[in-house]
Amino acid sequence: MTMLHSLLISALSLGLLIPSSSAVPVSQLSKRATGLLISMAPKSNTCAGAPSPKECKTAGEAAPFINQSFRTYGITTTGEAAAVISTMAFETDDFKYNINHFPGVPGQGTRNMQSPEFNLKYAKSIPALQSKLAAAGSDPKAVLGLLTANGEYDFGSGAWYLATQCKLTGSVL
Repeated sequence: MTMLHSLLISALSLGLLIPSSSAVPVSQLSKRATGLLISMAPKSNTCAGAPSPKECKTAGEAAPFINQSFRTYGITTTGEAAAVISTMAFETDDFKYNINHFPGVPGQGTRNMQSPEFNLKYAKSIPALQSKLAAAGSDPKAVLGLLTANGEYDFGSGAWYLATQCKLTGSVL
C-alpha cells in the first residue's frame, strides 16, 4: 500500500477529528483522533529517538491542538482536514520537527513548515501575540519562536493557511 493510498483511506475516517454535533465523550474522541493520526502519520506514535526531541510531538499530543485549529478556522470537510493533516505529516516527518532544518531557511517552520512571510501574517492574525510581536520586529526566527512556543499556534498554522490564504480558482472536478 502506498503512502498516498494509506492517507486517502485514513481521510475517509476524518470525521473523528472534525467537530460534530453528535455527543461523543471527549476521552473517546481523543483516543479515536490519536489513532487516526497514527494511521496517517505512523511515526507519530512516539518521540523516542527523534532527531530534534524538543520539537517532537506524538499524535496524542497533537490531536487536541489539531482539533482546536479545525474549530477555530472552520475546517469542516474531510478533504480540508486531510489536506491540513497530510501536509503537516509530510512537512514535519510525522510531527518530529517544527523548525526547518533542511535546507535551514531562517524563520521557516510551524507544523506545516510555513514560509517566514506567512508566519508573520499568521502571527499578526493572533491578538494574544500582538505585544510580543512588536518586540520581535521583523526577525523571522523571533516570529517563528512565538508561534512554535505554543502548541495551539504551532499546530494551528495549517488550518489558518487553508482558511485564509487559499482561494478556490477555476472549476472543481
